[in-house]
Amino acid sequence: MKKLCCALLLSLTTLVAQAASAPQRVVSLGGPLTEIIYALNAGDRLVGVDASSLYPAAATKLPQVGYYRAFSVEGVAALNPDLILATDQAGPPQAISQLRSLGKRVIVLPSAPTLEALEQRVQGVSAALGLRDDGGKMVAQIRQQIAQLDIKPSGIRTLLVMNRTGKLEGAGTDTTADAMLKLAGARNVLASQKGYKPLSAEAAIVLAPQAIVTTTMSLNTSGGLDAFLALPGIAGTPAAKARRVVVIDDLLLLGFGPRLAEGLATLKTGLTAPVTASR
Repeated sequence: MKKLCCALLLSLTTLVAQAASAPQRVVSLGGPLTEIIYALNAGDRLVGVDASSLYPAAATKLPQVGYYRAFSVEGVAALNPDLILATDQAGPPQAISQLRSLGKRVIVLPSAPTLEALEQRVQGVSAALGLRDDGGKMVAQIRQQIAQLDIKPSGIRTLLVMNRTGKLEGAGTDTTADAMLKLAGARNVLASQKGYKPLSAEAAIVLAPQAIVTTTMSLNTSGGLDAFLALPGIAGTPAAKARRVVVIDDLLLLGFGPRLAEGLATLKTGLTAPVTASR
């Protein structure tokens, strides 16, 4: 009994010590990382985020340090964080080095749009926050959610197009957009293109997509759904004539975070629906 009591006391002491040493002032440089932190119920430890942290709504009320690709070193340092979580796209590299030279603890996690990288992000955030097995539980949950979708290749000729500045950009391979289309069983009509590139009206018509996927921000930039469908090139596609346009929240579609299954489900439903699906 005495040995058991000693063991329990040692375990309790260890847990208390771990809790005390776990970071309590965290800055997140990347929307998907911010989502993971909240999903792990550790949002109360965030003291700052970058401009891409648009979900959940609570994240938008935190102090911002700029966009993760060009964040403010001074802004981050001023928040006095004991941990900075960043994707490998955060930067520039000199900015990460500057933070480390200031004695700040910076953990960089992979941003690739793959299930493997997502699992590494979840496990990495969980471990950095001292949350023990929570990351493993979330990874198992994500795997189960995706498996339950039972997605089969549909072969639907799909164009994923963005409109950030008034000019259309189509998504080719090596993009998060392309990864989402593949996971949703769709066929990317721009599979011969690499990355995001401007899309001309003539090219859009020639591609003849059966479905078009875009983001909420892109639709707003276009002036709404009807204005989007009337854009040169878009209007002449089979997708526009059938009004088969799937509109999904930007971070849900392109974040590749803990809501991946929700994004895929929305995409799958929209691609197979006979009429316009919006979100």
